[in-house]
Amino acid sequence: MPAILFGSISTVADTSELQRDAFNRAFADHGLDWHWDRDTYVAMLNSNGGADRVAEYARSRGVDVDADAIHRTKSETFRRLLRASPPKPRLGVPESVSAARRDGTAVALVTTTSPENVAALVEALTPQLGDQPFDLLVDRGQVSEPKPDGAAYRFALDKLGVRAEDAVAIEDNVGGVQAAREAGVAVVAFPNENTSGHDFGPAAERVDRIEYGPLRAHLGENS
Repeated sequence: MPAILFGSISTVADTSELQRDAFNRAFADHGLDWHWDRDTYVAMLNSNGGADRVAEYARSRGVDVDADAIHRTKSETFRRLLRASPPKPRLGVPESVSAARRDGTAVALVTTTSPENVAALVEALTPQLGDQPFDLLVDRGQVSEPKPDGAAYRFALDKLGVRAEDAVAIEDNVGGVQAAREAGVAVVAFPNENTSGHDFGPAAERVDRIEYGPLRAHLGENS
């Protein structure tokens, strides 16, 4: 059985700017006068892990903060914003998910974000994608190492009973591409609005919309 593996929340709905807004609101809630403008945030997206970004930014400013607490506030804020203004699926995602399911292809969301954020996204997109659009949801609570480690992809392949060569990943960030390739999975780069300038060199292809037929053509490109 083949599988299509969406690698992050923003491969399904572009929430990158919503995430940045949530960070800035969290900083204010914690009494910090920080503001990440778009250029600053874009530069940070070459690495994975929101709490790590907060900690690194604090070190660069010589400030001691509880990065985990700030990131928890950010995630709570993100979910609230998501509920208040549900995003639209990205181009081609609803059609491709439907076509895959009709064709007997497994569809999974393979992230290392929190289970609460994953659940909030799936709920927000229910009107467009249906009640159970994914055969498997992977979050950070299910794997020992976050991306760019390949653990999340190896976990997904094992749970789905799918060989790496029978899967294709869709990723919007460099760390995600690295994780999929480490697990032996071919990758289609699908940049979000804030990662469009990044170098997705190891990806087999870069696209601006998702189409089921071309995705299937990448199966077997795991070398």
